Amino acid sequence: MCYIVFLYFCTKFVTTMGFIIGIDVGISTTKIVGMVENGEIMSPIRIKATDPITSLYGAFGKYLYDNKIQLSDVKQVMLTGVGSAYIDNPVYGLPTKKAQEFLADGLGARHELNLDRMIVVSMGTGTSYVLCDGDDIRHIGGLGMGGGTLAGLSRIMLKTDDIHQVSELAKKGDISNIDVRIGDISAHPLPGLPMDATASLFGNATSDARREDIAIGLIWTVLQTIGSGAVLSALGSGIKDFVLIGNLTLLPQCKMVFPSMEDMFGVKFHIPKYSEFSTAIGAALCYSM
Repeated sequence: MCYIVFLYFCTKFVTTMGFIIGIDVGISTTKIVGMVENGEIMSPIRIKATDPITSLYGAFGKYLYDNKIQLSDVKQVMLTGVGSAYIDNPVYGLPTKKAQEFLADGLGARHELNLDRMIVVSMGTGTSYVLCDGDDIRHIGGLGMGGGTLAGLSRIMLKTDDIHQVSELAKKGDISNIDVRIGDISAHPLPGLPMDATASLFGNATSDARREDIAIGLIWTVLQTIGSGAVLSALGSGIKDFVLIGNLTLLPQCKMVFPSMEDMFGVKFHIPKYSEFSTAIGAALCYSM
């Protein structure tokens, strides 16, 4: 009985506070989070669809239904992401505003890790680098390398663009059959470069390479290039913390690639708990700015 009463008052408390809904609208994928005004993150979800409008309304409807939230419980909807450009009207008649995407990247990452100085590495279709130095949050560059690259190359070389399938293949691959390492070309470590450091991506690949080896080679190529770009983007800044967000953070190979780069460059790559939803979280946080 006491537990039921407790749940009742918790529900009344959340409803009274009101939800801020943060939505990161992609071209085919929408990520949505609810946030109460004390900053607590509520049940993030991700929905795929054929276009941003369908994706947005599908995600929002499912989110409200799954969490038993009424439209009257929503105080504000905050949109961000490239797909938000297609949304010009209030969502379901609710107060709706747009948040600048790079600002959302920085705020979302900072909310989860509470770091004052960092570079946020947003790994989406391509990759963007966002400098966060106290209240100074700004885009400093990017690469045309990301999930779109991995999907496209996999489509050509492995005849699939199912990233989950590629990742599973990669677990059975041997990167030494694809990349040239320092140990392959030098009898001794070079200054700052251990023997297992990559000297040439795909430099060791043969025309009859196994699919598993190609898969791990593709993933390492994308992740290492993004990581190296991050380190280069911080030169002269003294920043050693890099926060990885976006869909590619879900690849299990991140746990192999980035720790080896940490040791080599003396930096730290962080993957927040809600790394996939960080931009949506940041959009919600933009409401209070």
